[in-house]
Amino acid sequence: MKLLPSSFLWFTALAGVVATPAVSQVRPMGVPTARPAVANPPKTATPEAPVPGNPDFKSDQPTATPPVPPVPPLPPAMWDAANALQLLAYIRQIGLEGLNPEDYDPTGLQAALQAGDPVALSAAATQRFNLVSSDLALGHVKKPARIDWWVADKDLDAAKQDAVLRSALAQHNVSAALNGLLPMHPQYAALKEALAATPPTDEAKRNRIRLNLDRWRWLPRDLGQKYIIVNVPGFHATLVENGINRWKQRAIAGKLSTPTPQLSALATGVILNPWWEVPKSIEHEAAGKKGFVPVKGPDGKVQRWRQPPGPTNALGQVKFVMPNSKAIYLHDTNARSRFNDATRALSHGCVRTQHILDLAAELGSDDGGEWTREKIDETLATNKTVQANFVKPVPVYIVYFSSAALLDGRIVEYKDLYGRDAKAMAALQMKDGGAGLAPAKSDQVAVQAPASKAKAAGQVATR
Repeated sequence: MKLLPSSFLWFTALAGVVATPAVSQVRPMGVPTARPAVANPPKTATPEAPVPGNPDFKSDQPTATPPVPPVPPLPPAMWDAANALQLLAYIRQIGLEGLNPEDYDPTGLQAALQAGDPVALSAAATQRFNLVSSDLALGHVKKPARIDWWVADKDLDAAKQDAVLRSALAQHNVSAALNGLLPMHPQYAALKEALAATPPTDEAKRNRIRLNLDRWRWLPRDLGQKYIIVNVPGFHATLVENGINRWKQRAIAGKLSTPTPQLSALATGVILNPWWEVPKSIEHEAAGKKGFVPVKGPDGKVQRWRQPPGPTNALGQVKFVMPNSKAIYLHDTNARSRFNDATRALSHGCVRTQHILDLAAELGSDDGGEWTREKIDETLATNKTVQANFVKPVPVYIVYFSSAALLDGRIVEYKDLYGRDAKAMAALQMKDGGAGLAPAKSDQVAVQAPASKAKAAGQVATR
């Protein structure tokens, strides 16, 4: 498949969220308890500790094996005046990143420098370095203010943070170390330029840009060499590889009563001629109606309803296999005319994707895969339900950016469909990033319904 021309470079993730000619203008943007000796005991690693501000971090280390005693902590890092001055200068210009310098108390750091006490200076500088590095890598707005946000960002934990700090002090490159935590995506740089070009008097526009800069920091710094990204307010899905848009099409997202959550997942393949398992929440729409099949229990009572493959199937001809706790996935639709609607908030939460068979063929034939468009079409013609796996899984990011930057510095603004901006915007103005705010209602519901139940429902809970 040929890559799209450079004139169609989006800012990779938001590529194609503008369904107008403006698309082509977008910038590419401790001690062990005594126990019997065991031959060849399993090796374990010290569990990684979450860093403040990253509540979604989960260690990749196995939890079944008891951890070994932690390594004794290193002595506190010692700062000299030159390194502290670098940090002070960085804090004073952090407004360029859409952050507030006062949140990191530059005045207090200046006072510690002037006092001349190396121990007190080191404590003050380390505390501020940790705050700044956490916000640059993970975002200033904390989880309680991120409505329906389920993307885990493992860019920084306590051990990594300490390593970055000590390396920066040893090499006297505090500024470079902090810059190395910023998002790599070209759109982040484009939004920074747009923020710099927006006059201070236009506070509403500046705050909207600042919020979307922070949303980029909520994501992993590197999204991967190849990935799919769906920007819900822009109603588009895009396949990006090596910073170039390979494929992009219109998308339909959740309606206001069933909003699409923000999440990441690995797509491992697709189901051709899928069955649709009707979720309980809308079972009344299908129960007893033509074209739906009851699934009965041992007692003969109907437990659920499902829809077989065919022209009336709500999932269309294909759905992506991308396990996640919210049972959200990309799929086809039997109502393709709705892709022509300007506002495409119409689904029960999943992402209906235009020309998704082409996307399935793109990914199914990558890396020597057998699932070319011809083979997909042949399989569809059999009316049999078949899973077609990709050679390599592909990350999928479903995100919510309400602003994007164009090459000429203009900002494209999308409607805040689900009203997610206000709470996050308020938290952005708070020194603690809204860490003390009550969780959003959608998050509280999710806590009451554990992920295990969502998984038990399968990937067919919504459409």
